[in-house]
Amino acid sequence: MDAILAGLFVFAMRVTDMSLDTLRMLFVVRGRKLLAGFIGVIQAVVFILAVSTVLRGPLNVWTVLGYAGGFGAGVVLGMFVEERLAIGHAMFRIYSPARGAAIAQMLRQAGHAATEFTARGKDGPVTMVNTIVARKDIPSVQAMIDEVDPKAFITIDEVRPLRRGYFRH
Repeated sequence: MDAILAGLFVFAMRVTDMSLDTLRMLFVVRGRKLLAGFIGVIQAVVFILAVSTVLRGPLNVWTVLGYAGGFGAGVVLGMFVEERLAIGHAMFRIYSPARGAAIAQMLRQAGHAATEFTARGKDGPVTMVNTIVARKDIPSVQAMIDEVDPKAFITIDEVRPLRRGYFRH
């Protein structure tokens, strides 16, 4: 019974450790230095607790399974939490052969900046619209685009705003 409890403890510690690790790395990529450092301190403590439990005494299948399972589950949980936090910005690139100006206008009316470009695609002229939005606004912006032109080609990239421009807060 002690071996099973140790395995469950290690699993819980690894889920916590890897969730924090995933969040920490995402905050590093987004330039959130202090938050990433703070999470790193907590993560180190949790990691030490997990590893010391695994290495205490002879290895058993429960602590090894707890360690490995917690690793995988923690990565998934960390990604899920980060998705829900939706911190940062994303750039939409919208390509529309017929409704690009209408898409840009709707985005502007909703309070988003939109830049239009005339371009040439495989089948002729298209309007390309760029807009940078808070990640939490991605679903509503995508719904707006789909409402105006359900056939528009859309890509989304992560961005780190540097300076100037208009960003709705």
